[in-house]
Amino acid sequence: MRIATWNINSLRARMDRLVALLERQEIDVLALQELKAKPAQLDLTRLQDAGYEVAVHGLNQWNGVGIVSRVGLTDVVQELPGAPTWPTEDGVVEARALAATVGEGLRVWSLYVPNGRELDHPHYPYKLQWFEALRAEGARTLAEDPHARMVLMGDFNVAPQDEDVWDMGFFEGKTHVSQPERDAFQAVVDAGFADVVRPDHPGPGVYTYWDYTQLRFPKKEGMRIDFVLGSPAVQQAVRGSFIDRDERKGKGASDHAPVVVDLEF
Repeated sequence: MRIATWNINSLRARMDRLVALLERQEIDVLALQELKAKPAQLDLTRLQDAGYEVAVHGLNQWNGVGIVSRVGLTDVVQELPGAPTWPTEDGVVEARALAATVGEGLRVWSLYVPNGRELDHPHYPYKLQWFEALRAEGARTLAEDPHARMVLMGDFNVAPQDEDVWDMGFFEGKTHVSQPERDAFQAVVDAGFADVVRPDHPGPGVYTYWDYTQLRFPKKEGMRIDFVLGSPAVQQAVRGSFIDRDERKGKGASDHAPVVVDLEF
């Protein structure tokens, strides 16, 4: 089974690229982030015609997550249990988490972790609280079943190591690299969920995101903030992985690249 995660940065704007990606990389299950649309605004016909089932969770023009699968899609759950809320200006809560069971009993979470904005912004403690809810859900699942097949995929908005950003000096005093954020990410790992891509693709210079401004992509000035974290059962099933950097190229690209993992249970 080939699974992947991709912050698509608007599903409506990049449907052509999405369909092409699924075909080119022969992806079975794809977790999407930043759909930027309500379900009623999305035409999913092309995905369905290609043999995929689709679950989406979007509440407005921001955030939004989805799961696309051609190996089954059941037990869909919107929102992360115990997660804090951050009401938008129109009173609609952010859509940042979606779970479903696919394939041979693999529980997939598509996650778009809050950005945090600035270190002194109220969004920052909200981000840390959100991470704690994620840790708690992962720990609860493995406490109930240590052999559970579970994967946490998405845009974590944290660069866990110094090598995960192009210049630590540039990020001094900013979010994504602060110690509390890194500790929160590590707490999820310590709950039993390892980064299954880094062992085969260590840094520095291995990134998943490049800002649109300042020619960051051609200058190779990126960040590694998109991850596939697997439970012990998933870790043992990994047969390969890669970051599809080519998807960041060309007209109309997302600012993130897909992260792809091959599993064999």
